[in-house]
Amino acid sequence: MTNKTLTPPPHEAPPVFTRDMLDWLAWIEPVAEDALDARQRESLIDAARSKSAYFRLLARDPDVLEARTRTDKDIFYNPEAGLPRAERELAATATSRFNGCIYCASVHARFASTYSKRTEDVDRMLAEGVGADLGERWNAIVEASVALTATPIRFGPAHVERLRRAGLDDLSIADVVASAAFFNWANRLMLSLGEPATMPKA
Repeated sequence: MTNKTLTPPPHEAPPVFTRDMLDWLAWIEPVAEDALDARQRESLIDAARSKSAYFRLLARDPDVLEARTRTDKDIFYNPEAGLPRAERELAATATSRFNGCIYCASVHARFASTYSKRTEDVDRMLAEGVGADLGERWNAIVEASVALTATPIRFGPAHVERLRRAGLDDLSIADVVASAAFFNWANRLMLSLGEPATMPKA
């Protein structure tokens, strides 16, 4: 299957980081929804993802897409011990904000806001960046996430100790690492394959 490059149609780019729902426009042609084969549909895990140009593009390599999606779901949806969902989403938001991935930041900022009910703090980080003061526990999570994102070797014992002082146990710290590491990779993938756009008005 040939990968055809695309020029996105005229669109309005998001001017700032936001919790608004955004569109995403691919630079490489996704598989058409009605052309997905059985293996590609299986790799989506959630059938509704066939509506997403991003996941249909990743479906060109269904084995990688399935592994990616199962990893994502286990990190963010597994309720057994570890970090509350809101703070897993906070780590993903901080990583995406630092990396400049407006689309990913919007998705995970919405989740962080919904699960934490701390919308003002989430919006503050989107507006001010990862240096925004969000209180010690969230500051510790953001700092650790950013260290992993900038260069993994920057993350070290001082970050672990700060997270422990903020009340995180070992499983919670592992969730910070997994959430940030996964989105450090996911941001780079999304940023290299397309661009965000504001949703067309109804």
